[in-house]
Amino acid sequence: MKAAVQTGVRQFAVREVADPALPEDGLILRVTACGVCGSDLRRWREGLPPGVEGIIPGHEIAGRVVAVGARVSHIAVGDRLALAPDIHCGHCWYCQREMFNLCDHMRMLGITPGYPGGFAEKLAISGEVLSNGVVHPVPDELPDELAALAEPCASVLASHLKTDTSFSDTVVVIGAGPIGCLLVATAKARGARAFIVVRSDRRRELVARFAPDAIIDSSREEMVARVRELTHGLGADIAICANPDASTQEAAVRMVRKGGKVVLFGGLPKASPMTTLDSNRIHYGEIEVVGAFSYHPTAHAMALDLFARGAIPVEKLITHRFALDAIDAAFATADSGEGLKVLVTP
Repeated sequence: MKAAVQTGVRQFAVREVADPALPEDGLILRVTACGVCGSDLRRWREGLPPGVEGIIPGHEIAGRVVAVGARVSHIAVGDRLALAPDIHCGHCWYCQREMFNLCDHMRMLGITPGYPGGFAEKLAISGEVLSNGVVHPVPDELPDELAALAEPCASVLASHLKTDTSFSDTVVVIGAGPIGCLLVATAKARGARAFIVVRSDRRRELVARFAPDAIIDSSREEMVARVRELTHGLGADIAICANPDASTQEAAVRMVRKGGKVVLFGGLPKASPMTTLDSNRIHYGEIEVVGAFSYHPTAHAMALDLFARGAIPVEKLITHRFALDAIDAAFATADSGEGLKVLVTP
């Protein structure tokens, strides 16, 4: 089969490799769509972990089952499945309390060495993944390319569930990439008013398709002042930082009202993870500052259901599609910021 193997910094080799062996307790998936994620881009820019010569990335996956192991009875050849990367251990303190996304021994498809991802024609799904991973059937009416995007949407849903976003809320999303757009779309689906902060005319054009209630261009206006103006001086109920910029976390604390919530969704660079927040404002204003990372597996199933019902216009997220042979162009396009979600269709 053909696979795209990352071999170094901004380097892929599209190779013919051996077909994956069929696990007795697993299956073989023919990959039909796999999204390029921000974490894929980060490793592409930074290179592989020490001692790793190559890895097949890709973890926003959809495909069709082409072979089933002898010990698998609940999945059949021809079934369509959507996958997310997380594989929890099932035994640690967090797993025992169903906080699977915080598992102490997490492995991830397309990220952890030894667990190949979806930028390949076929993918072996072991019994470990079927039992402790995130694998769900695709609704009949949902195209594979949309099903692949249940993975990023699952993290968005988990964030809004954490804040209990509702019809009475004003939500500000800082960051206008694919995740930022999904955060806006989901906030609106939950009845909230949603603003988004952008930094360029191109981003303004792209996010407009999700009909935010306001677009704030931080290159032209001070975002905190604009949020205050739009909320008649009160401030937002919820601010979500969906970018890797520490300065926006500081601004988020200033733009929410007393009793408001700030969600740190986007991680900062490992080399500079520190930030500065106004502790007195958090204290005297009783502001909640929470982290949001990954999701419970049920959020992935929820995303598929919402897509199938048309509750979230995920189709507006896809701006580019590439064949596996064009993986270099796919990553360069995703890195350029000229689009939103880039899909690879092996």
